[in-house]
Amino acid sequence: MISGYGDHDTARLVAEQDKSALLSDAWPSRRSAFARDRARVLHSAALRRLAGKTQVVGPGEGSEVSGVPRTRLTHSLEVAQIGGNIAEELGCDPDVVDTAGLAHDIGHPPFGHNGERALAEAARACGGFEGNAQTLRILTRLEPKIDDHGLNLTRASLDATTKYPWARRAGTDKFGAYEDDLHVFDWLREGAPPDARCLEAQIMDWADDLAYSVHDVEDGVRAGRISMSGLADPVERAALAELAAKYFSSEPVSALEDAATDLMRLPVVAEVTGAGYDGSLGAQVALKRLTSELVGRFVSAAVTGTRREYGDGQLTRYAADLVVPPRVAAEVAWLKAVALRYVMKDPSRLALQARQRELIAELVAVLAEWAPDALEPAFVPAWKRAGTDAERLRVVIDQVASLTDAQAVRWYRALVGRRTAEE
Repeated sequence: MISGYGDHDTARLVAEQDKSALLSDAWPSRRSAFARDRARVLHSAALRRLAGKTQVVGPGEGSEVSGVPRTRLTHSLEVAQIGGNIAEELGCDPDVVDTAGLAHDIGHPPFGHNGERALAEAARACGGFEGNAQTLRILTRLEPKIDDHGLNLTRASLDATTKYPWARRAGTDKFGAYEDDLHVFDWLREGAPPDARCLEAQIMDWADDLAYSVHDVEDGVRAGRISMSGLADPVERAALAELAAKYFSSEPVSALEDAATDLMRLPVVAEVTGAGYDGSLGAQVALKRLTSELVGRFVSAAVTGTRREYGDGQLTRYAADLVVPPRVAAEVAWLKAVALRYVMKDPSRLALQARQRELIAELVAVLAEWAPDALEPAFVPAWKRAGTDAERLRVVIDQVASLTDAQAVRWYRALVGRRTAEE
């Protein structure tokens, strides 16, 4: 028994046999069910592929100034580390939150959220595409471990990865399960309050926000796309507050602006703001100190807020909600707006993203035309079992979503080029 968790939480959808290749006198293993979950995700091909998928700046886009930018893989490792830290402070099993952090983005397709938009359009006829729903599909169906059941993770670990605990429905583009995965979704949500996220999922989500807001800003500064001294301008702070209110927060613009003003006054922020960033060793040390201090600030705030609300006992699953002070949530939202304005909405990047969406759309079209021959062998049986055009399209979408950025470009050049030559 794992402290704070019961048999319901550690259950797997499919019963598994003990390992058969152990020595006859093997010492009994002390690994918990949740530690096994973490190992399964850590060793998965789906996680490795994130090394070749865009976080904010695409893989291979680093320069002499910016160094090596974060990928979806390094981002996921950071989310797992931050989330595990919070979990230990609150009494959750760290392996559950670590697993959720590692797994939370494995459903993302090539080119990050931009590729997600393109696949959502291409997949309209088969129920759409959503990165979080694709994560569930990979964990429970596509990743090879247990025949037709993916990694066969425990209920608690699967629930912890579920950022949007509902199926596709009108009024929102975000959802956690496709229609043909609802049998697994219903199983993992058994006993959970409707639409509620477990504490472990809330921790993962906050850790994701921290990694995104702090580390992606760090990458933007290193790449020369974000000027910390420019953020000290009150007019610029106000514009970013408006952007944060539009996309990331329900707080009024004035509250977001006040939070940003206080944040910029912190000595560790002022040090980077005043000196600027020139890529020197001293500048790198100051920038790294800034990111470390901010992550520590935001982690501590969530732990403190939650402990004040629920006391010092062990907190797991649906016994508590993560409590983030509004002021701190406003600071994080403002930092997310910084990354959005200076990196993701950069005009040159918008033009690149338009070309990437066209590439994804054409790749889906040509694969749908030439399947199953053009599919990887692992996807062929599902395509042959499919009884409708929508089911066959879903297999094609699964194939495209699995590709790294570089693979998507190579496949596009090979397949679309071949089709053009044949025409």
